[in-house]
Amino acid sequence: MTRHPTAFDVESLATRLTSVLRGTARHDPGTKALYSTDASNYRLVPDLVVVPADVDDLVAAVCIAAEVGAPVVVRGGGTSMAGNAIGGVVVDVSRHVNRILDLDAASRTAVVEPGVVLTDLTAAAGRHGLTFGADPSSASRATLGGMIANNACGAHSVAWGTTADNLMDLEALLADGSRLDLTVPIADADTGRRMAELAARPGREGELHRAMQELAQRNALAIGRRFSGLKRRISGYALDRLLPEHGYDVARFLCGTEGTLATTLRATVGLVPLPAAKALLVLGFPDSFSAAECVPHVLPHQPLTMESINDELVRRLPDQVRNDAIAAGLPEGSAWLLIEVAGGDAEHAARAGRAIVADLDGAGIPVTSALVTDPRAQAVLWRCRRDGTGLATRRADGAEAWAGWEDAAVPPDRLGTYLRELDELMAAHGLSGASYGHFGEGCMHMRIDFDLKSRAGLTTFRSFVEQATDLVVRLGGSVSGEHGDGRARSELLTRMYGTDIMDLFREVKQLWDPSGVLNPDIIADPAPIDANIRHAGAADPKRLLTVFAYPQDADSFAQAQRRCVGVGKCRESSGGVMCPSYQVTREEQHSTRGRAHLLWEMLRGDVITDGWRSTEVRDALDLCLSCKGCLSDCPVNVDMATYKAEFQYHHYRHRLRPPSHYSMGWLPLWSRLAARMPRVVNRMTSSGLAGLLKRIGGIAPERAIPRFADQPLTTWFRRRSRPAGIGARGKVVLWPDSFTTYLSPEVGRAAVRVLEAAGFEVVLPRGQVCCGLTWISTGQLGVAKRVLRHSLGVLDDYLRAGVPVVGLEPSCTAVFRHEAVDLLPGDERAERAKRLTYTLAELLAAYAPDWQPPDVGGKALVQRHCHQHAVMGFEADSALMRAAGIDADAPDSGCCGLAGNFGFERGHYEVSRAAGERVLLPAVRAADPETAIVADGFSCRTQIGQGTDRTALHLAQVLAAALDADADPGSAGE
Repeated sequence: MTRHPTAFDVESLATRLTSVLRGTARHDPGTKALYSTDASNYRLVPDLVVVPADVDDLVAAVCIAAEVGAPVVVRGGGTSMAGNAIGGVVVDVSRHVNRILDLDAASRTAVVEPGVVLTDLTAAAGRHGLTFGADPSSASRATLGGMIANNACGAHSVAWGTTADNLMDLEALLADGSRLDLTVPIADADTGRRMAELAARPGREGELHRAMQELAQRNALAIGRRFSGLKRRISGYALDRLLPEHGYDVARFLCGTEGTLATTLRATVGLVPLPAAKALLVLGFPDSFSAAECVPHVLPHQPLTMESINDELVRRLPDQVRNDAIAAGLPEGSAWLLIEVAGGDAEHAARAGRAIVADLDGAGIPVTSALVTDPRAQAVLWRCRRDGTGLATRRADGAEAWAGWEDAAVPPDRLGTYLRELDELMAAHGLSGASYGHFGEGCMHMRIDFDLKSRAGLTTFRSFVEQATDLVVRLGGSVSGEHGDGRARSELLTRMYGTDIMDLFREVKQLWDPSGVLNPDIIADPAPIDANIRHAGAADPKRLLTVFAYPQDADSFAQAQRRCVGVGKCRESSGGVMCPSYQVTREEQHSTRGRAHLLWEMLRGDVITDGWRSTEVRDALDLCLSCKGCLSDCPVNVDMATYKAEFQYHHYRHRLRPPSHYSMGWLPLWSRLAARMPRVVNRMTSSGLAGLLKRIGGIAPERAIPRFADQPLTTWFRRRSRPAGIGARGKVVLWPDSFTTYLSPEVGRAAVRVLEAAGFEVVLPRGQVCCGLTWISTGQLGVAKRVLRHSLGVLDDYLRAGVPVVGLEPSCTAVFRHEAVDLLPGDERAERAKRLTYTLAELLAAYAPDWQPPDVGGKALVQRHCHQHAVMGFEADSALMRAAGIDADAPDSGCCGLAGNFGFERGHYEVSRAAGERVLLPAVRAADPETAIVADGFSCRTQIGQGTDRTALHLAQVLAAALDADADPGSAGE
């Protein structure tokens, strides 16, 4: 029996670590809550969280913690689905211990620290035509140290092997401070001589080699019989790697030991050449069983990937992504295989794909197929598979599904049998789920609708998992095919290997970690699979009185917080809209996942104990830009902007709010007052009084206060002379949002010009209206509801008559399309507004599809507004620009960084500016002077105007200018 860590003084340990480390050691409630779970079903509150500044800090942290008997868990991206990165002293290497120390294209090797994110490595290698062979779907946040700990695999491992197969050298740290330099043996080496040299090394290293060689020799027969040649046998310790016939490979033996024996300090990994050309063959089948039975026919073609998805998963995709996938080539079927093939050129790759289809036809296997060669279409189809981890956690009807039996692997030729019998087993337990996985290697990922909240549900969970384990063992498989054992599967290893092999695992643990401090309760001396389940507890039964309804979550704020399963897509360091604050700070608390975990812990109440008054949650939400990127980019559609507004409402209720909530939260009112004497107000805000006004209003001193227009849009519209002969297409209501009306009425005037040219009669709502956006974003939800109800009342006659509403400011349009129905549940006016509110481009596409826009021509750099990206989508705008002859480039810039009131608030300027400087502002500065800068959002245009010397235009302005030029050819060159 391995030893367990002893009791220790957390405060004393924290003080000692703080005095020694250049990094941090914290045990405050907020930090502990952030690291209490990973991407698994498990929760274990850490005693302490260490963020080392470098490798020396990492060594010191492990050794000092081990010295006092504290359990040590080294963590990378925190994306473990098995619960192997929680509890004890958590050491997060992802923040700083993340350098690529060397990359040698000639030898095809790279030397990395454990916190290097895989996509950072592949990006560096890609510049030399190389990549890393193992590529899990979490590549954009998975660290190499974590991949080594789990022996991660990925889609391409069928061709390029697991992480262990691509490991060359490993520098590892033992709990007692000893360091090991382990090299993978070269082929045809004299294994006996090498083993003897290793055994003769002095000190702890030689002692360890002698003991491990003796163990392997003594148990060679049992190891040889019990450890199969299955490529995806990830479970347990890979004792077969210690046998002389396998080269006595201690480096690769350590790969997959989940940090229970040693800590990775540095690794040398091999790189593989990128194919000259790739084609994606998508095969459709009537069911997953048929897809599985196809595998042996495809493997002889040596595909690069052989990945599966099914119709249950596809149904859970966002509508636009699903439509894009069909357009990209997803053929008819209820299950699909994504088979990537390589070639020396595009035609050779396509020929390889066609050869597979021909062989299947010859074998009489009925399939539908599509051969996809366009890289953009391939990327769309790969997203269906890549987002499976998160998508599968919610059924199409909103019911929850979980990991727990998501990683088993069997020999590929037995996969069909496994799936059929597993389906029967699930039915016998009243369970269902969505599946996806690596069919080429017999590995199946699943999310199953386990009840993990009740005692009866946990009993069913255990019964199912134990019987599923017996099924896998009978078929010669492994309970883990990629994700490792962790807390989810370690208890099952006795069923898989038997008690004698488990005794060997314990002996190995005792040899490497005699004090039992390295990631205890994993593999050798496992905790029960149904212990420390995070979904069971005080948070689940809580039914809080909330302002927003949560209809997709059974009207439960607690269920909404369970959406985040921890896969960490929000921790991507580049690309996408989610999560701008994390991309700037790289701090866990500033990721969507970190905030979701804190809100969940707030509901539990044992670590964060002051509920809605929590300062920990408040501080984490402070840098949330409310960009809504997570609403669309998160695989489970976490809506942090809504959660933030809800929290702020309760947190500040009956309390003094931050000054910016009164200044910018009430912007519609102040704008209305400023419109009475805009020139006076503008003189004040640009004079010596500006500093005082900013201090009073909680505005960042670095920001210039936008100028109010001399004439509001509503005044101009009321006084203008309307052209005759318009309105053949009927009426359209132009929504006069506060930003357009008072700050940029030229946008509204341009929209009127375009709409009338397209044949519409433009009307404005009668009286003062507002969508309530600024009150929503500052959590003043009572005011927002009153304002929104009034505005819907003003609009309702138009809505009942079926008159569409056009929004020019994307964030205000998104209120009607998204927030209004949740803020006013059951209000039919809100439902009508949701159906009838459009962006300008959407309205023209829906109501004037035959209208030909003016030929604008030229190039444009386009900044997509975050709320439009998340709620309305950008497809209609792209189509309209193409029709106008605009060569539009929309860089993957994410949020502009200003994000409404966020970038104007005191204390936010640096993050706001850094978000803009990530991609957008440099792209604008680099654009040719002749290239138009297009941004529909007022915030986006303001950020561009204050961060560059360029002026951005709304798409309506670009179109209106071209219409005016056509009407007056003499002005075209002005």
